[in-house]
Amino acid sequence: MTERKNLLSGPGPTLLAEEAEPYRRLAEESASPTQLAADYPWFSLAWAMLADDAFTEGRVVESYAYARTGYHRGLDALRRAGWKGHGPVPWEHRANRGFLRCLAALARAADAIKETEEATRCWDFLRDSSPEAYTALKQ
Repeated sequence: MTERKNLLSGPGPTLLAEEAEPYRRLAEESASPTQLAADYPWFSLAWAMLADDAFTEGRVVESYAYARTGYHRGLDALRRAGWKGHGPVPWEHRANRGFLRCLAALARAADAIKETEEATRCWDFLRDSSPEAYTALKQ
């Protein structure tokens, strides 16, 4: 007997490929987020870390720029992984966290510079992609 797929349920979760090297360098503290972004520009987690650091230091526009870079790199990776513009991007999958953190950082920075529509769009996108990420990152 063949299993039938519910065609009305929407797309399945998208899981980004996990490249070991940048995570290894992070764990060993052998590279800063700046160096990781330079060496692995596709690695959204490095951009998220840069965005978070800049925001904490009051450099909101710089945070916005880092977050937007990581967000777009993450969108590219999601599309390569088969994502069609909607559907779950699970927070539980480590490789997805960089993109989701960039999305939250972009929303936060947009809020800070009074770009309200962009902030709302990003928070909604985060919640729709991963309710767990939204809960963890919306502060």
